[in-house]
Amino acid sequence: MSRRDSYDGPALFRDGFRPFFLAAGVWAAVAVPLWLLVFQGTLAVPTAFDFVAWHAHEMVFGFAAAVIAGFLLTAVPNWTGRLPLRGLPLALLFATWLAGRFAVAGSAAVGALPAAAIDLAFLVVLLAVALREIIAGRNWRNLPLPLGLILLVAANGLTHLQAVGWADLGALGERLGIAVVVLLIALIGGRIIPSFTRNWLAKRGATALPASFGGFDKLCLLATLGALGTWVAVPENPLAGAALLIAGGLNGARLLRWQGRQTLSEPLVWSLHLGFLWVPLGLLLLGFGVLRPGDLSPTAGLHALTAGAIGAMTLAVMTRATLGHSGRALAADRWTAVIYLAIFAAAALRVAASLSDAAYLPLLHSAGLLWVVAFGLFVLRYGPLHLFRARP
Repeated sequence: MSRRDSYDGPALFRDGFRPFFLAAGVWAAVAVPLWLLVFQGTLAVPTAFDFVAWHAHEMVFGFAAAVIAGFLLTAVPNWTGRLPLRGLPLALLFATWLAGRFAVAGSAAVGALPAAAIDLAFLVVLLAVALREIIAGRNWRNLPLPLGLILLVAANGLTHLQAVGWADLGALGERLGIAVVVLLIALIGGRIIPSFTRNWLAKRGATALPASFGGFDKLCLLATLGALGTWVAVPENPLAGAALLIAGGLNGARLLRWQGRQTLSEPLVWSLHLGFLWVPLGLLLLGFGVLRPGDLSPTAGLHALTAGAIGAMTLAVMTRATLGHSGRALAADRWTAVIYLAIFAAAALRVAASLSDAAYLPLLHSAGLLWVVAFGLFVLRYGPLHLFRARP
């Protein structure tokens, strides 16, 4: 038996994706209805954040950060050839993430400053783990990922500065956090989507294959970095709006080069294309919202990027990674297809709610219900695969 297979502890802490993907699904399914109850005044959460800021914080630095952790802790050992974080160290890291959720939710009771320290500890430790592995494995190609974690730590810190009452920087931190996660989707999605699509099409003898990563992809990433960076710094500046429109158009063209139209028979593949579609849509909507705020609310683009790009891409990646690393066939069943359709519909309704004052509440609650359906089904369908050992 190899060193990699010698682990004999609880299956949940055998691989990094297991606790964090499962927890991300549970928290996504719980946090959104909690926020809706807070929003309508039915429930009070003892947090030092205002209710909108708490919702934004938990979606980015709670839910999305857990998905990023699960992805990195699973991918980095494959990149470096080193042993993965598992067992007690993984359990302690997960406990740090969990403590952060309780600390932020109860920060008005435990104190905003202690809550900030507890919450920030998770991303700091994750950053240290990722840097250690990449440096030890001399895997310099993937240094942008720990750089993204550094920015996430900074963004989270800015939100806590406002909660503590030291600086009015919470909105800046939220924008920076969202921008970092979208950039990671653009970077990682731009590598895995054409790769997985090419493999799937090649097995079926297709001749039209996705374009390989090249100069055009680098141009798209630079344009996206510049556009989101400008929006983070000066969100109402027309320059940010124009840059977002350019980045949205380039990412739309980039997506077309990946041959997604040929993958309609396999949800595990088309879900990646459908999820990435929200990146150009979100950038375009956000750009139009900046340039014409009287005609289009900027929150439409914001929710296209968050509920759409982040929500749909995380589910597409988590389902595929869970199947692959638990010894299952890389093929989606009908429940998995329902998960993908539910999250797409949830995002579409959330964007529609931002565009309709008259139907805002019905659309908002419908979007929330479908979001819970998507992540609830993920927990029910894929939770057992996280809790039990992989097949040989």
